Amino acid sequence: MSRTSARAGIAAAVLTLVLGSGGCATNPVTGESELALISETQEIDLGRSAAQDVSRSMGLVDDPALQQYVAQIGERLATNSERPELPWQFAVVDDPTPNAFALPGGYIFVTRGLMSLMNSEAELATVLGHEIGHVTARHSVQQLSRAQLAQLGLGLGMVLVPELRSFNDLAGTGLGLLFLKYGRDAERQADQLGFRYAFEQNYDVSEMADVFQALQRSSELAGQSAVPGWLATHPSEAERIAAARDRVAQLAAGQADPRSGRVEYLRRIDGLVFGSDPRQGFFRGDTFYHPDLRFKFTAPDGWKSQNMTSAVVAVSPQQNGAVQLTLARSEDAGQAASAFAAQQGVRVWRPTRHRFNGVPATVTPFEAQTEQGVVRGYAAHLEHGGHVFQLLTYAPQGVFDSYDDAFERAIASFAPVTDPAILEIAPTRIDVVQLERPMSLRQFAAQQPPAVEFEQLALINQIDDPSRTLAAGTYLKQVSRSSS
Repeated sequence: MSRTSARAGIAAAVLTLVLGSGGCATNPVTGESELALISETQEIDLGRSAAQDVSRSMGLVDDPALQQYVAQIGERLATNSERPELPWQFAVVDDPTPNAFALPGGYIFVTRGLMSLMNSEAELATVLGHEIGHVTARHSVQQLSRAQLAQLGLGLGMVLVPELRSFNDLAGTGLGLLFLKYGRDAERQADQLGFRYAFEQNYDVSEMADVFQALQRSSELAGQSAVPGWLATHPSEAERIAAARDRVAQLAAGQADPRSGRVEYLRRIDGLVFGSDPRQGFFRGDTFYHPDLRFKFTAPDGWKSQNMTSAVVAVSPQQNGAVQLTLARSEDAGQAASAFAAQQGVRVWRPTRHRFNGVPATVTPFEAQTEQGVVRGYAAHLEHGGHVFQLLTYAPQGVFDSYDDAFERAIASFAPVTDPAILEIAPTRIDVVQLERPMSLRQFAAQQPPAVEFEQLALINQIDDPSRTLAAGTYLKQVSRSSS
């Protein structure tokens, strides 16, 4: 018997055992039998672990009242879903791109950018309902189960069945769960479920189409995000708008006094930071500034850079060199350098002490073994403002010399910020105002010039005709530059 046929036979035997001993489950939404190699307990554990990664690496909006408001709406919808027993949690992520996502087990996130784009509680309810639908229909479990089954078929899961059921390797998926692509049929099903969940709570489900229209218009204006774009794996917005309107038209008795919650919602997001928050750091050209931590450094010329919650990264055009800045878990540069050197797979040379622009630093040359091969670089640990910053510069061993000068310049550029214009820079915020007299959005913007382009102001107010006269008493979003 050949090795190939033996592997195929073992894989088939394991597959038969799995499917015959708990590999199938009843879908809570459809009532149909489906592949489920992950138990509900494992599903919850995966979601909880990934949710912790989201909170730590992306950050949540620091507004307890807003977080509670979103959680209450989400919990009301989820409690009346097919899986009320899950440990549902809802939170607003501090990211400017309009987005929302669901993790296994009932962990739901909506971004600050999407909160800025929406205009009513009903719109929020349909979005949360959509994400709840992904969980109740076990879409992530189906995807992960298919991935496990594919591994079995390739002979990569040749382990004892009790071990196979534990799926310990999945515990490390973390933020990778955000990038699961459900497929358009799953997205359509989540739309249908979100519509039903919102309808059953008597929200004005006609506003679901308004969200899709706003997302369609915002796609060209969306900034960088650590989260996959909402539009990437969903059906076309035109299709979703038409489907949402068809569902409304098919409601036999319509809705008796449906809830929009526009005024309540707008009051809740009044003061919310709009767009990227410069207090969390920003780039001007190749130089990164952080007003709150009062430092700056300059990345190599022309490198692609990104500021994330827990790190600032710049990557070479060839994508074979990188500069990465993080906070070290130490109050002393020497201790931080020793901790870095103690990592498995890292080999260091003698560290040297420096003072860059008045900032004490320890610079350690190193090389490390990675899955892609050996990389070389410098680990600079800099003491500033009561913190130790770790500035790593590295590249594959074969090209390191070509980046050596650029790396040294990046490290030496670290400096305190003293410019008041940087230190006092303020974010833009949503300011909800009520019209004292009838006027159009154009007249409103002329009277109170916004801190954003007019097209963006029209977008977040979901106004297609900016010359249309709005009634006195109408609530509008303004975007203003606030004090820090």
